This record gives sequence, C-alpha cells and structure tokens, in this order.
Amino acid sequence: MDWYELAALVFGATLETLYMVAVAALLTLLIGLPLGVLLFITRQGGTLPLPGACSVLGTVVNVGRSLPFIVLLIALIPLTRWIVGTTLGSTAAIVPITIGAFPFFARVVEAALDEVEKGRIEAILAMGGSVRHVVFKVLLPEALPALLAGLTLTVVMLVGFSSMAGVLGGGGLGDLAIRYGYQRFNNDVMMATVVVLILIVQGIQMVGDRLVRALAHRR
Repeated sequence: MDWYELAALVFGATLETLYMVAVAALLTLLIGLPLGVLLFITRQGGTLPLPGACSVLGTVVNVGRSLPFIVLLIALIPLTRWIVGTTLGSTAAIVPITIGAFPFFARVVEAALDEVEKGRIEAILAMGGSVRHVVFKVLLPEALPALLAGLTLTVVMLVGFSSMAGVLGGGGLGDLAIRYGYQRFNNDVMMATVVVLILIVQGIQMVGDRLVRALAHRR
C-alpha cells in the first residue's frame, strides 16, 4: 500500500468517524440534557418532586450505563436494523453509540445542576417563579460551564465508541484499523489511525477547555 492509498483510506475513515461523532453528540445532547434535568428536578427535595418518575428514569439510566458498550452494540443489532434498515456502516453505528452515551451524559447533567446554589433556586420560587423559570433562568445558565465540560468529556467518549463500532462493521477509523491494520497485519494503517484518533481527541478537548474557560471568565 503506497502513501497516497493510505492517505485516501485514512481521510475517508476520518470523515466517517467525524460524521458519527457529530450526529451522535447532537442526539446525545437532545436526549441526555432534558433527561438529566428531569432526574434533578423530580428527585426527593427537587423543584418538582416525583419520586416514582425519578426512580423509573434513574433505573433506565443506570441500566444503560451498566452495560459495556461492546455488549450493547451486539444487543442493539435488531433495533439498529429496524431503525436504519442495516447494521453496517457509519449511519447504523450512530444508533448504539447514542444509546450508549446519553445515560452517561444525563448523569453528568444531573451532577452539574447539583452544583448550582440552592439559594438562587429558592429565590426564584419565592418570587413566584415556575419550574420552567427555575430551569431556564437559574439551573441551565448557572451550570453552563460544567455542562460544557461534561459535554466535552462525553464527545471524547463518543470517539472511543465510534472506534469500537468498527468491530461490527460500523465504519470509520475503528473499522479501518481492524480490516486493514489488524486483519492484514499492516502496521502503517494501525499507526495512522492511532495518530488521527489522538489528534481528534486532543482537538475536541482543547476546544472544549477553551470554551469552558471563556464562559467561566465571563461569569
């Protein structure tokens, strides 16, 4: 395999990985953020205490977090095929990646909201504010730096999930490393995928850290 062929393979696999991570990150945010908010406000002593609902949500989240991703990847094959129509390719891999990530992010959101000063919440409620006011005027704005830091951590985790999805033909750098690197004993491909994955993770972490510092400084 010459350099140009290797570069083309790595470039295409990198685009697939970025596609999987970007879409899965968006879906994880859309599912995990409201779920984390619900876990926080419905728990005992929360703004909208609903212990029964909180217990059900907590169980769903805990079950999702307790399964190793590779097991979840295999267990979700029927669901993935039903949603996407296939279990191969980068689009199909987005389904298990998202399902594996949003329970983790929901707990991250809950922990971030738990750091908000209770006095601010009580002040809003004392002035006649509703649960919606508490969530959008206090909880989310006050916890924004912590939420962004948690989202950065989650996106980095998604990169790892996207690589593991390559075990079952999920596409991306993981699939490239397995098919062309491991199975064909090509060390150049293995090294190239490792380097690119490191660069992707470092880039995500660097951008996330800078945004967190900028938000913390503005506050």
